[in-house]
Amino acid sequence: MMQTEDDLLQIGSRSFHSRLLVGTGKYRDFEQTREAVEASGAQIVTVAIRRTNIGQEAGAPNLLDVLPPDQFTILPNTAGCFTADEAVRTLRLARELLDGHTLVKLEVLGDSQTLFPNMPETLKAAETLVREGFEVMVYCADDPIQARMLEDLGCVAIMPLASLIGSGMGILNPWNLQLILEQAGVPVLVDAGVGTASDAAIAMELGCDGVLMNTAIAAARAPVRMARAMRLAVEAGRDAFLAGRMPKKFYAASPSSPLGGLVGT
Repeated sequence: MMQTEDDLLQIGSRSFHSRLLVGTGKYRDFEQTREAVEASGAQIVTVAIRRTNIGQEAGAPNLLDVLPPDQFTILPNTAGCFTADEAVRTLRLARELLDGHTLVKLEVLGDSQTLFPNMPETLKAAETLVREGFEVMVYCADDPIQARMLEDLGCVAIMPLASLIGSGMGILNPWNLQLILEQAGVPVLVDAGVGTASDAAIAMELGCDGVLMNTAIAAARAPVRMARAMRLAVEAGRDAFLAGRMPKKFYAASPSSPLGGLVGT
């Protein structure tokens, strides 16, 4: 089931039916990548320009042969970059390879062990990229102050981590996410840390506009099946958020079925 026309995900100048974004790394081969992406229903697929060939290596297998840009929105990312200069150069290359494509995912990492974002360098890179006409979706710490700073710079989507990249630990600080959501004027998408379908559903139930994941699908025992589970979880979480959950109570004072008319009353 796809989202309805009146519930599209608007990112920058583009709109999408699917609120699940998926990565393309860590799969067995390009064939499995394609199968998992199709099962996920994702329209946006993110590609690590430093690790995946999309034309920069002549003669090597090209991801765009199995995920063509006329069928999917390719979201180049700066995975593996540790400085603002590296990230900016990488996305300039991606723009050339993708014929002027400007929608990008920025991530500047602090170290190779935790892959936690380096926020000073992230802010520096974001400012440059926005000035150069990129539509920047940005991986960041779950810090509401820095999230607001990135939005003020002109980023089109804020992507706080739920927990460390590849950890599968789920949402460790839902309160920070809610603070970011309350103030944001652009889409907020959970990026990193999702481990299973319930994590994705919780993110959507909190009010996030979408979820991006890679390892949770690619490292599952059955990646294609997990991709389908993630699609259903994101859709269910979104519907639950829009429906509005019942209030939590310590006890049930009002029965769900009427008491009148029961035998003996």
